[in-house]
Amino acid sequence: MASPAMSDPVLRIGGRALHEWLSADLPVLVKTVLGELVARIPAYQQLPAEELSGDISRVIRQNLRSFITILRSRALPAEADLRILRESAARRADEGMPIDVVLTAYHLGVQVIWQSITPQVRDADVTDLMEINALIMRYLELVTPTVAAGYLEQRQTIFGDEHSARQTILAALLQGTPAEDAAVQAGVRLPPGYLVLSVAVGPHPDESKPDLDAGVIARRKLRRVRAELARRTREPVLSSLAAEGGTVLVPVPTPPEELSADDWARVGTLVTSLTAAAGADVLAGAAAATPPGVARAARTAREVLEVAATKGHTRGVYRLEDVLLEYQLSRPGPARERLAGMLEPIGDQDDLLDTLTAYLRLGGRRKVAAELHVHPNTVDYRIRRIHHLTGLDATRPADVSTLEAALVARRALRPPGQGRSDTSTVSRP
Repeated sequence: MASPAMSDPVLRIGGRALHEWLSADLPVLVKTVLGELVARIPAYQQLPAEELSGDISRVIRQNLRSFITILRSRALPAEADLRILRESAARRADEGMPIDVVLTAYHLGVQVIWQSITPQVRDADVTDLMEINALIMRYLELVTPTVAAGYLEQRQTIFGDEHSARQTILAALLQGTPAEDAAVQAGVRLPPGYLVLSVAVGPHPDESKPDLDAGVIARRKLRRVRAELARRTREPVLSSLAAEGGTVLVPVPTPPEELSADDWARVGTLVTSLTAAAGADVLAGAAAATPPGVARAARTAREVLEVAATKGHTRGVYRLEDVLLEYQLSRPGPARERLAGMLEPIGDQDDLLDTLTAYLRLGGRRKVAAELHVHPNTVDYRIRRIHHLTGLDATRPADVSTLEAALVARRALRPPGQGRSDTSTVSRP
């Protein structure tokens, strides 16, 4: 890729052969580039002195030598030179240095050379200066993707290893087996506690459009949820998520019993932000636990989620304290059977059960009529009919809690698949 031969193949500035001049000044140039990196890029200020004087200086020297060779030969770097730059970028990826910082360093090195050249330029040097500028552009055009490729390849390897390690820790925690060994192998320390979320993610509106690929839309929704989790949490979360939801473990710096109202409020904010990111309803059951108690907390969170969904909730975060009565009524026992029996006279009259569910949730005949797309008089008739059959009046405050409990007990005894019954107005995860 050499340039066409010229009468004088040596590029000169100020009457001096540029490659000889820069080679003689190489130690000074290395120190100048290193000083500029530290002064202008905060990430380099945090590196230990031995790394700056060792590996970083070595790469700067190699980069400058490579460019000086280009000025001498007017040919782009050889594969061996590019391999060194690629390996250096991989080490920066290992150190967690951002890719924009890595790329800026290479541009800054060339910039230092340019700034050392320009004060010496004479009128007779303009032609050579233009060729030097062209070589700089070609050099950066080649080096930038090479460095980026080396960096990103290593980051993908690191991400795969980290993801595998986290999934091993998550599996151990959810199975109730000791997770300390897996954490040690992953190079992480288990936190004092976790906020355990059982999450249900509703469908995005576009998933139901026949002319769109529902699978692609669902996967994009999931990516947004994962990205929002990473953005909103200080420490990496452990999660097992699909487009419909899953389990999320958010590490917290305090044991569960020391969590404050503000800590729980932040969980609510997190779930709200996930709803916005997903573009769909996000409902979560939540519990807190130390690492050994995660498995039990996950079961509780999942059961709380199921109860909240059965009550008709479609978004927000709920703890056991928020659904305590309904949770208890969903457990086996004589009280549950007796409460469920109170609605037995209704049988499987779906219109009555749908109306009762909506009325207890919305608390007004016109709101219910709008949701069910019926006339308000129809709502009144159905409520009177329920009163006639069961003896319980949804318009009477004293009967409201009994009817709500009876609905919860009925749903617990009639899981999905045993008739549609009263499930039409309840969003299930």
